[in-house]
Amino acid sequence: MRLLDDHQVLTTDHITRLFFHAPRTCRHRLGELHGLGLLDRFRFARPAGGTGPDPYRWAPGHEGQQSQAAARADPEPTARASNQRIARLSANPNLTHLLTVNEFFVRLAEHARRQPHANLVRWWSEAATKAFQTKVMFNPDGHGLWTVGERTVGFWLEADTGSEPLTRVVAKLVSYRKIVRSGGPRYPVLFWLASPIREEHLHRLLHTEYADVPTATATHDTNPAEAVWLPGDGHHRVRLEQLPAFHGTNSLDNPNYRNGVLVLGPTAV
Repeated sequence: MRLLDDHQVLTTDHITRLFFHAPRTCRHRLGELHGLGLLDRFRFARPAGGTGPDPYRWAPGHEGQQSQAAARADPEPTARASNQRIARLSANPNLTHLLTVNEFFVRLAEHARRQPHANLVRWWSEAATKAFQTKVMFNPDGHGLWTVGERTVGFWLEADTGSEPLTRVVAKLVSYRKIVRSGGPRYPVLFWLASPIREEHLHRLLHTEYADVPTATATHDTNPAEAVWLPGDGHHRVRLEQLPAFHGTNSLDNPNYRNGVLVLGPTAV
């Protein structure tokens, strides 16, 4: 419930990979939660030529939204407001992009379930990254902390679906440069791209611009926990935990620090 509240929508497949071993068990539990009003769901008609039913997308139902609001000490929504939230979500033109962002983090979490030395310590949505926006405004698609063994690497995610010109994609690095210069984290910006051709073209731009901001690229058909990341200033792919990461300086504008102590946990504030 908390994960859905934070990240708005997950598919049945996402939830299975995050919490279950058997898809049938997952579907049964989701059905029970749906019957209690804790979850809601929607799906679309299959396009021509498709096979089988379209998969369900899950979001907090009215009872679930009330429960999470109470946990945050926020006003509880009315039934009408809860229904409107689901309707807006199902009609959101950025729904595919949102699911792509969540798929990235689900792959990391799924990998960590199988590898005891790995851990997705932090999974923040775009909204949650506002904790870092005290002086510099920026809009990453997500932020995470990935730990393997004794090394913890932070990152910003830019999940690309091919809808923007690459010049506009690269221009996003201006804000990340400002974060570094203000004493904030110097985390690599991960560009997760829809195709190898688009990755190749973007990498050429990254190789010549914004050398002071670490970047890396990979494509949607890869496991982000593996050695698939091509640094913007490099020629060989590396693992996520091998990318550079500086967590920033001890300042009031860096929520990684609490009372002067570096805190690399699920929440930094």
